[in-house]
Amino acid sequence: MKRFFIKLIMHGIALLHWRGIQTLGNWLGLLLMNTKNRQRRDALINIQLCRPDLTPVQQRELRRNSVIHFARTYIEICAIWLWPAQKVLDLVVKESGTHQLDRDSRQGLIVLIPHLGDWELVGLYMAARGPVASMYRPQKYIDELILKSRQRNGARLVADDLRGVKQLLQACHRGEAVCILPDQVTREDKGSVYAPFFGVPAVTMLLASGLIQRSGAKVVFMFAERLPQSDGFHLHCLPAPKGLDSSDSVTAAKALNQGVEDCIAICPEQYHWTYRRFRRRPDGEPSPYRGRST
Repeated sequence: MKRFFIKLIMHGIALLHWRGIQTLGNWLGLLLMNTKNRQRRDALINIQLCRPDLTPVQQRELRRNSVIHFARTYIEICAIWLWPAQKVLDLVVKESGTHQLDRDSRQGLIVLIPHLGDWELVGLYMAARGPVASMYRPQKYIDELILKSRQRNGARLVADDLRGVKQLLQACHRGEAVCILPDQVTREDKGSVYAPFFGVPAVTMLLASGLIQRSGAKVVFMFAERLPQSDGFHLHCLPAPKGLDSSDSVTAAKALNQGVEDCIAICPEQYHWTYRRFRRRPDGEPSPYRGRST
């Protein structure tokens, strides 16, 4: 029953035009900002940890804008998943650095997509350019919808487990593109290390660096910046920092986090600051999300 109502709501929202979807997202964001909730609370905690250079007023302004963009992202999913693929791709009105996506047919491409702007759009865009495999985490209620929508443009989804990692490596060897969300907290210690993210130790995956070392694939960072006035998106493609292919785990992890920071610097208000990036702490340190007020 819950699955039915989720799908019903999503299909209803997808009937709106783009400007209406953005307006609904803004309303939801303002509602979240004017009620006590975990997203509002965690966003400020993360911003305080990562941006101590900002004044308290600036931190709360960044929190406000980021929560609104957070809401817009999840309302947009209804259109990104359910609209025809080309209608979604028409929302891309500007591109920067996407020439870096060109590659030799024998060379794989690893596209690192932070939780910034609308990451769902990037996956759809990459699938339109050619064969692509993307890692995803199965969901309880809408897994069928996720698979159908993300694969409708030719992408192939693999689960975030050992079998999925092997499939990504095989895709790299075939010269295909591989899409990974680089700023997710891994479930296990294996395959990750602690590395600074805005100066704060954070569990950081080694998947990307491992794939690069074993396949020689090219790697770039990419995200879709939401433009003002509901005017669509600006696709950004940034080169990876040096060291991401290092055999030293900490060096590679530092480079990965630096790449994410470089992307965030372009539109910090559109980063997913509500995500509990620091919930796993080294040496038994307490979670920063406990006993903090907003």
